[in-house]
Amino acid sequence: MRALLYLQYQAFINRQASRLKRLKKPKYLIGGIAGGLYFYFYFFRFVFGAGGHRRATFDFSPEHLQLVQALAASALLVIVLLAWLIPHGRAALMFTEAEVNFLFPAPISRRNLIHFKLLKSQIAILFTTLFLTLITRRFGAAGSGWTRAFGWWVILSTLNLHFLGSSFARTMLLERGISNWKRRILVLALLAAFVSVVVVWSRHAGDSLSLPNIEDFPALKEYFRRLTSTGPAPYLLYPFRLVVRPFFAHGATQFLLLLGPALALMLLHYLWVIRANVAFEEASVDLSRRIAERMTAARSGNLQPRPTKAKAPPFRLSPTGSPAVALLWKNLIAAGQMFSLRIWVLLLCSLLPMMFVLASSFGSLHFSYALGFGAMMVLIWSLIIGPQLLRQDFRHDLPIVDVLKTFPMRGWQVVFGELLAPTAILTFLQWFLIAVAMVFLTRLPDVGGLAFESRFSVALGIAVVIPMLNLVLLIIPNAAVLLFPGWFQTGREGPHGIEATGQRLIFMLGQVLIFVVALIPAGAGAFVVFLPFIYWKQYLFGVPVASIAFAAVLAIEAAIAIFALGRIFERFDLSAEA
Repeated sequence: MRALLYLQYQAFINRQASRLKRLKKPKYLIGGIAGGLYFYFYFFRFVFGAGGHRRATFDFSPEHLQLVQALAASALLVIVLLAWLIPHGRAALMFTEAEVNFLFPAPISRRNLIHFKLLKSQIAILFTTLFLTLITRRFGAAGSGWTRAFGWWVILSTLNLHFLGSSFARTMLLERGISNWKRRILVLALLAAFVSVVVVWSRHAGDSLSLPNIEDFPALKEYFRRLTSTGPAPYLLYPFRLVVRPFFAHGATQFLLLLGPALALMLLHYLWVIRANVAFEEASVDLSRRIAERMTAARSGNLQPRPTKAKAPPFRLSPTGSPAVALLWKNLIAAGQMFSLRIWVLLLCSLLPMMFVLASSFGSLHFSYALGFGAMMVLIWSLIIGPQLLRQDFRHDLPIVDVLKTFPMRGWQVVFGELLAPTAILTFLQWFLIAVAMVFLTRLPDVGGLAFESRFSVALGIAVVIPMLNLVLLIIPNAAVLLFPGWFQTGREGPHGIEATGQRLIFMLGQVLIFVVALIPAGAGAFVVFLPFIYWKQYLFGVPVASIAFAAVLAIEAAIAIFALGRIFERFDLSAEA
């Protein structure tokens, strides 16, 4: 074990040394400075109380604290159930190809290999802990940054041990002839039995635990609180509550008292993992080989998508027509791999808690209003992060740009075709969110009721502007790819570290600045068009007309940018870029 500890230590030192050597290049040096300043001013200065002032925080009342703990415990329960239901392969620990070649033939016990893997996983857990502490530091004013960080570490480490232990248990079941479907049926049967017990108990509890109307959100909150705090449900949620309680501790004394049971549960998971006598070497070798092959293919520009079940194309591609439509067809097929059933389930599970928080903040307002307001918030976030997630454009095709240049197309046609797919996907999703917000957002706090005519006018105006906004937002990062390909991070196989984070920050700030500059002429044009409607007090007609003017100016700017990028693409030579 001492040799493995030395290996981990030396690998960490060498990794940092290689990153320091990268700072000799200006792009990494500038990125490292930007990343260091960001982490200091936005993280370390506030999380651990080093700043001169503290940001506003949101503390939980005792009633809400119990409810939030129940929600967190329920979320952990769902994650654990998915760990037993979804996976179908044997236990395979992730080792690099060098570790497989040197450690597996060495006289090292299986238990020491597990210890080596657990120690290595702590590096990723610690970085994730810092990131989550940054995000959640404002919730719970009575707790400090250190208690938040240790709370997240307990949660993530326990989940990591449980995932590893469950993979060992699934492998042991397969070795004993229990197939994946038998295991899933057994888990679902146990879950159904427990749900049946809860349902029967709630019916015998009388009217106090009858399911309220879904529109009465305060009653729904009270129903969930009582259901998870009385009867059989607390017994199932108890171990999960032990894991999440340290995160919500008020003060160091309460944190230390709650930390003991959580660490005891983590110790039980640790004993479960190291005492499992399961052969994982063969599956680990196969996993490492496949990952090494994909990394080699990615570095050489020959990375192919993982084989998946063939899907129907989004539409039938005609043998004649605009060449840009062919690129749209190609990129829609590539984007279709993202929208699997698992992605939609994860997205739904992420949005539901946000709807819960929004509805909780609305107080006496109904759930439908929270749904409408939530759709509006998701719409805003889609404008911010949507262009970063949908990368079926030059950011995805940069390794094969030499193939794109062989197409019998003008440069502006290639640029326009590359931008069409993410623009179309974002636009249709956002139109759906606009419709949901228009139907359900019938009133706002401190504003009162919203007439249908007003909601329709605003929704129509936003729907007109959305496509051009998406197009401009996608032009900016694609322009950065063509202008600065040496700075662009192509994906997971690119550089990591604080310098790479700094590069992304520089790109993000540049994109925001350019986007704001692009909005100024469009906003000025829309304001000029809207002035007569203000004079005549015809606001309902003025909003869609001004939106058309806004979109028209953005369309002119986008057309100019596309033709300019087309010229750049025609002269683009990736082999000549540093």
